[in-house]
Amino acid sequence: MAVQSLRTDDCIEEVIAEYSNMIYRLAFAQMKNKHDAEDVFQDVFLRYISKSRVFESEEHRKAWLIRVTVNRCRSLLSAWFRKAEPLDETMVFEIKEDNDLFEYLTLLPQKYRSVIHLFYCEDLSVRQISEILNAKESTVRTWLTRARSILGKKLKGGFPDE
Repeated sequence: MAVQSLRTDDCIEEVIAEYSNMIYRLAFAQMKNKHDAEDVFQDVFLRYISKSRVFESEEHRKAWLIRVTVNRCRSLLSAWFRKAEPLDETMVFEIKEDNDLFEYLTLLPQKYRSVIHLFYCEDLSVRQISEILNAKESTVRTWLTRARSILGKKLKGGFPDE
């Protein structure tokens, strides 16, 4: 049975509308600043538009977009070896605790930020994350455990302004 493509030119705008928040949040969590996140965001959707990929399902399309986002972030980070800019103050969070938590997340190494974001913000399973990041499931579980441990230690002292 032939696989039917889910990609048609008339659905590009719908795909961008559906996944734009997810892609931007993931890029921002990895890059730690608005400008680089916007660059990654644009690159991901330019690649989506320019490639004639055949997606077997919406889950396959979502996984592809996440994978391209993670790869693009890694590529930019490894190419620049630069000190990250401070938290972009224009990023608005609904409540103060979200902003404080984001600051703690930016202190995590990139691989830990990736798994935490994909697991908690995008509701992906360990299996899905392992496929996207090309890592063993046991490695993803270890990264999640270590990230939780680091965050737990940092949060134990309370939020910075308390």
